[in-house]
Amino acid sequence: MNKYDIAEKIEEFAPLETQEKWDCSGWGINTKKQEVHKILFALTVTDKIVNQAREKNCDMIISHHPLFFVPFDWKDIDIYSAHTNLDKAEGGTTDILIEKLGFKKTESYEFVRIVRLENPITINELKEKLLRISPKLRYINNFDKNTIKSIGFCAGSGSEFIRETNTDAFVTGDLKFHTALESKQIVFDIGHFESEVFSKELLKNITNVCDNGVIADEKSPFI
Repeated sequence: MNKYDIAEKIEEFAPLETQEKWDCSGWGINTKKQEVHKILFALTVTDKIVNQAREKNCDMIISHHPLFFVPFDWKDIDIYSAHTNLDKAEGGTTDILIEKLGFKKTESYEFVRIVRLENPITINELKEKLLRISPKLRYINNFDKNTIKSIGFCAGSGSEFIRETNTDAFVTGDLKFHTALESKQIVFDIGHFESEVFSKELLKNITNVCDNGVIADEKSPFI
């Protein structure tokens, strides 16, 4: 497999020029070889993930989170990432989360997606759906609301977008204390890892490498 052809498939789905200015999507490590034989798809590249790639005879890693620092002993393996460009893309990180929860997106605003429900649900009904992918989820409900007609979604750290959505509830990861304290919406924190874990499967599907791709075994760092 030509690694540049693989990267091109990702960039057709999530163009690199759409990434945020601070982001480092694209090639984190680009070795001299052009052909790769097996790819490990990961959320975050760590020493454990690199070792896992070597154990599984993978000579390339494709991750959601990019590299901001490259350890010297990683330089023998190609690493490519699609981060905020994948978040913004139609069918991207947040969209796949919504799909896994059994909802249908009705509106898109760059990182944020909105689901407007034909039939309202209760807070407990939404909680039960979220618990299936995030057993340790936490949420705030400052005004004791019970009925939900609209839900905002932002996978990853989406606290900054909560106030921008006029929805009954908001689902994200990494909810900050003061944001929770001041929120007029019901906000569910499903965890950064849990909100983006499906990006591995998404990237594998985009590249269409079939049996030449392996999904990394990863867990949230929180116990």
